[in-house]
Amino acid sequence: MTPQPALRVLDRLAHVSTSRGAPDLGERLANLDRFVRGALIEFEAELKTIPQGPRAVQLAAHHLLDLKGKHLRPLCVALASRFGEGFTPRARGLALAVELVHTATLLHDDVVDLADRRRGRPAARVIYGNAASIFAGDWLLVAALRRIAAAGVDGLLDRMLGVIDEMILAESIQLERRGTLASTAELRDAYFKVVEGKTAALFRWAMVAGARVAGMSPAEEAAIERYGLHLGVAFQAIDDELDFADTTGKDPFADLREGKITYPLVIALEREPALRTRIERAITSDQTIDLTDAARSELQAIALAVRETGALLATRKLAEEHVDQALAALAELPPGPSRDALTTVALASLERTS
Repeated sequence: MTPQPALRVLDRLAHVSTSRGAPDLGERLANLDRFVRGALIEFEAELKTIPQGPRAVQLAAHHLLDLKGKHLRPLCVALASRFGEGFTPRARGLALAVELVHTATLLHDDVVDLADRRRGRPAARVIYGNAASIFAGDWLLVAALRRIAAAGVDGLLDRMLGVIDEMILAESIQLERRGTLASTAELRDAYFKVVEGKTAALFRWAMVAGARVAGMSPAEEAAIERYGLHLGVAFQAIDDELDFADTTGKDPFADLREGKITYPLVIALEREPALRTRIERAITSDQTIDLTDAARSELQAIALAVRETGALLATRKLAEEHVDQALAALAELPPGPSRDALTTVALASLERTS
């Protein structure tokens, strides 16, 4: 039997952890696999309930859904729910909802960024067009909100509307700063506003959704929400690091070329202000123009200069600090297999290669 996509991710992480001399994490991941395998299989079945159809909107939506991501946010819902009654049909609906919202944001992002690749394959907008991709994202958002409403868990629909609001405002900050570099203090402030609003907010919601299904106390819910916040920041920091390694299936140096705020850039500009002019010159506002060999060479040279400032090590340190804070939040929750599993998820986030 072919492993489910999310299970293959766990297998890869276990292999990477062992090969890097972290057999304890490899063993932890094997335990996580056993603990959550049934829930992930149930989630995959839930994902298949999204209607198929011949319309461009449905085709664009399923193009990305069928490419299969890591499903980390649904995993968070599943693990939080298992502090209580478990991954019930209601919890599965909420897990699906958070994945649909995440997928919708990716469809929209690829249009805004004029991205050609997603998860190592052509982006939906390349195949079906920008308009179909935008409407596909909208369609998935509506489907997600319907599932949250159907779950009938107090406060979760309003919370998701708040999360979507946060994500839009974070995107606005990123959009306003695209192609320009503000002062380093402003860049640092903007970076964390974007990360907390665009990435961490959805992780927070996933943890709270599972916590409410589990019937956690307000104090426990607050602790697990803090876990989601810090996991999200750590996750984004590793993403920023990987952009310079070109292992994610995105265009090489995509964030650097688009002038997006990433933590390595913040650190590099703080440590080496002379890089500012080179980076500003390398940023192009027209992403439809293919890079020349000279422009690509300059981007690679800038990436090397960024690495030489120690920015990637600082980014790794940021991720580690937030994982530590996530684990501190977990310490406030009852011990048991669910807490152990969430500990493993946080530790494994530092070992990602994609």
